[in-house]
Amino acid sequence: MATLLEVFKRHRGNALLAIAVLGLSSGIGLSLFGPPGSAGIAWSLGTGPVLIGLIAQIILSLRRGDVGLDVVAALSMSAALTFGEPLAGNVVALMYSGGQLLETFAAGRARKEMSALLGRVAHTAMRYSGTRLAEVPITDILPGDRLLIRQGEVLPVDGHVAGAAQLDLSALTGESVPVQVETNGEVLSGSTSVGPPFDLVASRPSAESTYAGIVRLVEAAQDSKAPMARLADRYAMGFLFFTVALAAASWLLTNDPLRALAVLVVATPCPLILAVPVAIISGMSRTARIGVLIKGGGVLETLAQVKTAILDKTGTLTHGQAAVTDIRTAPGFTPDDILRLAASLDQASGHVVAAALILAARDKGLHLSSPTEVTETPGEGIEGLIDGRRIAVGGIGYVRNRSQPGNDDLLETVPNAAMSVSVGVDGELAGLIVLQDRVRPDARQALDALRKAGVARIVLASGDRNDIAAAVGADLGVDLALGQLKPEEKVAAVQREVANGPVMMVGDGVNDAPALAAADVGVAMGARGTAASSEAAGVVVLVDELAPLAKAVVIARRTRTIALQSVFVGLGLSVAAMIAAAFGYLPPVQGALLQEVIDVAVIVNALRALR
Repeated sequence: MATLLEVFKRHRGNALLAIAVLGLSSGIGLSLFGPPGSAGIAWSLGTGPVLIGLIAQIILSLRRGDVGLDVVAALSMSAALTFGEPLAGNVVALMYSGGQLLETFAAGRARKEMSALLGRVAHTAMRYSGTRLAEVPITDILPGDRLLIRQGEVLPVDGHVAGAAQLDLSALTGESVPVQVETNGEVLSGSTSVGPPFDLVASRPSAESTYAGIVRLVEAAQDSKAPMARLADRYAMGFLFFTVALAAASWLLTNDPLRALAVLVVATPCPLILAVPVAIISGMSRTARIGVLIKGGGVLETLAQVKTAILDKTGTLTHGQAAVTDIRTAPGFTPDDILRLAASLDQASGHVVAAALILAARDKGLHLSSPTEVTETPGEGIEGLIDGRRIAVGGIGYVRNRSQPGNDDLLETVPNAAMSVSVGVDGELAGLIVLQDRVRPDARQALDALRKAGVARIVLASGDRNDIAAAVGADLGVDLALGQLKPEEKVAAVQREVANGPVMMVGDGVNDAPALAAADVGVAMGARGTAASSEAAGVVVLVDELAPLAKAVVIARRTRTIALQSVFVGLGLSVAAMIAAAFGYLPPVQGALLQEVIDVAVIVNALRALR
């Protein structure tokens, strides 16, 4: 018996629909070929179980504190049986049970991409223990553990590739083409191996990995309720009272209970209680498909109304890594000579610029020599011997103090948005290396797309020098460029812009987290950003690009428009049908059929947000 009850609970919707269909078809057959009155009994039997199930659902909803707006359907079925209209009651039962299945389908279709993210969580991994492999829960994986990733497996944690890997990143980024990752390349959990097996060295525990954070965000997003949906609940209560009042008035004024029944039958709060959440979840699912995760319906709704966008520079509008863009040399030296000598000496330095020079030299295949007799002055420069030659690398003042006058032409026309590293060789200014944090190739297009999407004002906010921020801002055509901002000053910048309408702040670093939290919508560049910025933000861009953010704004605006369309058009049709029923122009059976047509139209329109 317990097993039968469990089966019934799992398939309750299908069972009630089958009962309603069987009752309706049997009643039609009996009305044609059966004894008088038998058709009514069949229709009543097709209505009763559905009504009982509906009442039980309403009671459970009330216990949870939710108003059971399906009470309109319960009233219409009860009234139909009471007033001797079992056919109308059976049609309502059929429409209600069919509508429940339609609602389940619509919600499932809307959540498809988000549910796909949740379904990719790895639970175990193959970990090396010496030379042996053992399958362990991913919760046991620690930073530094070496894992074997086989073809077709989902990466359980973030880490670095030992060897080479071919990965499908579509679940994270929407990118359909597999990516080749070379030795020591960083990879994110949630990616799928589509090539030969490879070893992965874990960089953080599973609970702190990228995909675990995404799963938490998705779960929170699915459980959230948009302000528009909460507002719809309040309107739905008004709609319920209006329905009951109109039905009562039509009965009292005409003394015809069938008019009251027709009003109840045709009334459908579906545009309110279903269209808004389906549209909102559809929009969130659509943005997830392009690599933009929105944490909740309220965030999506606010994103649709953003008027001002404030963007951090480093790591958001730029790549966040200085790269060599020019090498100027004195007579007797080549660019490769200067880069090799500077990078060789900088192997003894931990400065971020030193890392950029070493990377540039290795990318060119230059052989780096070991430095000796190294002396470093923090914040100024470094000096030492390379292959017997005395090399000085640093600011122009540092190198000038160790060099003879001359070669000043190397210092001319350094770009405003660039930094320069001087290189001295055996007491002579031998070269100048120019580095820039390059603007993302898609930055200008993304900002133009934001403007087309309705963002009226774009502000660049950076902790970098004023001249660098101004140069990047001028290149990108922003409305205002602010430089040398501390974290609290970025928060102040957000607060100043609130007067112009909802503000979106976009950033990727720990220093951006307070501003992200202060904005109406915080957007974290999560592909390379910090955990702090992702936690503080309402939107996380899972790809290292800006273009998807502009698309997400367009999707959010379209989603909100579709939700409002569904509400106003659906309610307009419902109210018009109710008035027609109150005046006697719409009998109960035809009203029930029309009600379902309105429900289907509203749901199909809400699902347009998936496109």
